[in-house]
Amino acid sequence: MVQERPVRVERRLSAILAADVAGYSRLMHRDEEATHARLTALLTDAVYPAIAEHGGHLVKNTGDGFLVEFPSAVEAVRAATEFQTRIKELTIGEVEDRRIAFRVGVNIGDVIVEPHDIFGDGVNIAARLEGIAEPGGICISSAAYDQIRDKVRVEFADLGEHSVKNIARPVHVFALQTDALAGLPAPSENPTPVRSRPRGYLWASAAIAVALVVGITVAAAWWFRPSSNTASSASVATNNATKSIAAISHASSPPRFSIVVLPFANLSSDPDQEYFADGITDDLTTDLSRISGSFVIARNTAFTFKGKPVDIKQVGRELNVRYVLEGSVRRDGDQVRVNTQLINAETGAHVWADRFDKDRADIFKVQNEVTARIAGTLNLELIRAESQRAEREHADNPDAVDLAMRGWAAYYRPLSAQQLAEARMLFERALRINPQSPQALHGLARTLAWAVTSRFSNAPADDLMRADEAVGRVLRSWPDDALAHDTKGHILRARKQFEQSIAEYETAINLDRNLANAYGASGLTKLFAGRAEQLFTPVETAIRLSPRDPLLSVWLYWICHAHTHLGHDDEAIDWCSKSIATNPLWYVYIDLISAYGWKGQKDNARAAIAELNKLVPNYTVKKWANEGYSDNPVFVAQYQRIVEGLRKAGLPEE
Repeated sequence: MVQERPVRVERRLSAILAADVAGYSRLMHRDEEATHARLTALLTDAVYPAIAEHGGHLVKNTGDGFLVEFPSAVEAVRAATEFQTRIKELTIGEVEDRRIAFRVGVNIGDVIVEPHDIFGDGVNIAARLEGIAEPGGICISSAAYDQIRDKVRVEFADLGEHSVKNIARPVHVFALQTDALAGLPAPSENPTPVRSRPRGYLWASAAIAVALVVGITVAAAWWFRPSSNTASSASVATNNATKSIAAISHASSPPRFSIVVLPFANLSSDPDQEYFADGITDDLTTDLSRISGSFVIARNTAFTFKGKPVDIKQVGRELNVRYVLEGSVRRDGDQVRVNTQLINAETGAHVWADRFDKDRADIFKVQNEVTARIAGTLNLELIRAESQRAEREHADNPDAVDLAMRGWAAYYRPLSAQQLAEARMLFERALRINPQSPQALHGLARTLAWAVTSRFSNAPADDLMRADEAVGRVLRSWPDDALAHDTKGHILRARKQFEQSIAEYETAINLDRNLANAYGASGLTKLFAGRAEQLFTPVETAIRLSPRDPLLSVWLYWICHAHTHLGHDDEAIDWCSKSIATNPLWYVYIDLISAYGWKGQKDNARAAIAELNKLVPNYTVKKWANEGYSDNPVFVAQYQRIVEGLRKAGLPEE
């Protein structure tokens, strides 16, 4: 009989760090939620960055503690002294009997290795050393002390030999007293340590640890994340789980567009409003995940705060987000009032707030409209806020992401030649730093296309070619990005490929039902295709989705333009006047002048011509007649009616 060969046990020599919270049971008994929140913040802000920086691999969490494996005792002790120093700084103002303090033990030993754990006396000794340490202190074995002596910047006191549970021989113990930490420089002032493993590996280890302790799944992508129309609360959570490691690798600094939607409060006694409030929270979590680059905390984590008083800054630290969205729902007769506010979690300052009053007759329709408007507005508000932050913090040395974000902020200001030129300059600066930046490529394509269609471009053919090349590079890598399809539709419209343009806009809408610009642009393109009567519904949808949009004056003009095409002069005057009151664009005066011409209102026509000449001096009927927006015969016939109205109003022919 052949004797089977025994299975080989994997072993290795490691430095083991064991830590736990002193008096954890007492702290939890006093206030479970506050203790958990403070512990999570300290782990995120102090412990895990130090472990990662010094090559540690977090083996497991043990309730109030953790076990970490290091490739060297020096790095283990450096990590321990760094996070203990940082924790002392973070908790110095807290009441003594509520202060969280870790005890740490470090040992060198031969350990048995399994896929998700390590075992052996080396581990047990580290755990016993941790039990000997003072709160806020560190105890190490003689084996570890022999390795770190004269290699670290702190001194250890010899405590002699100690008999410890389940270890046959006494353990020689050395202790770093808590007073010794007071003389250490802040962690940021320490010299850069030698790393034993690649930085990406270290952050991955820390990321797994944070995911386990905080107990959240988060959706994280880099700043330019493609949109999707298939997200739901469940799929957001699933997607978050697959990306949590990459996301939490930046745990020491919240991602740019990181946000949690706290459960909306039901301020009325009507139980139906409870479902409505929860539905808004769910829908917003899903919709915000479609924003490019968003980092949205999953619904299940957000709902742990339901019905509880919250400290916004604490929520931001615990969940590692920059922004918190909160709101409330109240029934007032037949009206439902929804209040919402966006708060900077780092400062507690309000970034944006709004109120919605809707008839509750179709509560689900109201829910969809409210969430769509909030999501669309937040996209702009987050870009503005992060652009201001980037300009404030990196004014002298911006990187490609900073410049691209500032470019988008400029792009989202009210339309003008100067605004587009500024945005284009910022995107081009970003591309000089990083020619592959998708944020900058997309932004450049967008500004070039708008400059052409708004008649601000001096080289329209060249600008469209550049725009097409840039957005094509984005779509090859992210074919499901809604905004990029919207930009592609804009380019196709400028090239008079109207049916293909409409198809791109419809693709964008299918990918993101809240993309207001795609609705509006699809309506205008239908007008160019000879279907002016089909413009109103999609453009009105855009206005309803984003009533404070920087493009509002343009959308109002498009409605005016459709009325002039259809010979509705009174309506055209009304809508053009609304557009001018919002942002006076030169081409709006063309339709206004023509409508006044057909109505025989000479004085109003002369006043409008004077305003046009302030924006575009010496403009003539011939210039407008030769603009050539479309060759569609229905469009051309309707367009000629506008030209004739200009003649009737007295605009010079040439």
